[in-house]
Amino acid sequence: MIAHAKPIRRKNVLPGLSLSLGTTLLYVALIVMLPVVALVLKGASIGPDRFWTIMTSPRTLAAFKITLIAASVATVINALYGLLMAWVLVRYEFPGKRILDALMDVPFALPTAVAGLSLTALFSANGWFGGLLDAMGIQVVYTLWGIIIAMTFTSIPFVVRTVQPVLEDLDPGLEQAAVTLGASPFTVFRRIILPAILPAWLAGATVSFARSLGEFGAVVFIAGNIPMKTEIASLLAFIRLAEYDYNGAAVIALALLVIALVLLVVSNLLQAWASRYREATR
Repeated sequence: MIAHAKPIRRKNVLPGLSLSLGTTLLYVALIVMLPVVALVLKGASIGPDRFWTIMTSPRTLAAFKITLIAASVATVINALYGLLMAWVLVRYEFPGKRILDALMDVPFALPTAVAGLSLTALFSANGWFGGLLDAMGIQVVYTLWGIIIAMTFTSIPFVVRTVQPVLEDLDPGLEQAAVTLGASPFTVFRRIILPAILPAWLAGATVSFARSLGEFGAVVFIAGNIPMKTEIASLLAFIRLAEYDYNGAAVIALALLVIALVLLVVSNLLQAWASRYREATR
């Protein structure tokens, strides 16, 4: 009589994977999804007519217009300057490079309120930069430009840290081959480097734009928070909460959430595109 062999139990690839996965899902459900679902339910309970009335009020539209304009300008600045900084950090060796590389993460570590106070002190009429600009008739504090500077400061690391690893992984042999064939530096950048970094560059700019839309602490100090002029959407939501207008705060917050989720999806699609492109070019 032949004894039946016991079935071989399949082992997990990583020990403790089930526990880690369960802990991660629990964290996402409680910390991330629960507030989002609560906000969506609160916004849905208002009703479409009341929702539309709040969204189309002159003050709300002005706040979103200021926020979108400032975030768009800050994203363009970050896209260009962030690419330049990533290029310098990867392609050049110079004294203090490690310090400059570490300084790129300061906006991540620095509390946004501290950043706002620092920027206000620098760009006020008696500040280091503000005094020079004021002499030329340029005012930064309590204007749209102050909002743009604050958003730029807090969101530029997203572009630098997204493009930098792609530049580091780029095969220098491709550039050397192009130069050998007579390509100019601009042609090398346009035909070889730019296609390789473009998905990551766009993804970093997208996340930078999303970060700028939700910025609060760094903006409130330098913007002056003048309704219809320098009042951003996140600040207006805070003001509605202070006025116990929970419906108004929920509508503004829900609109910002929808925009952020759309940008997050776009960023993930761009990163997936970047991964497929790198695999195809290897």
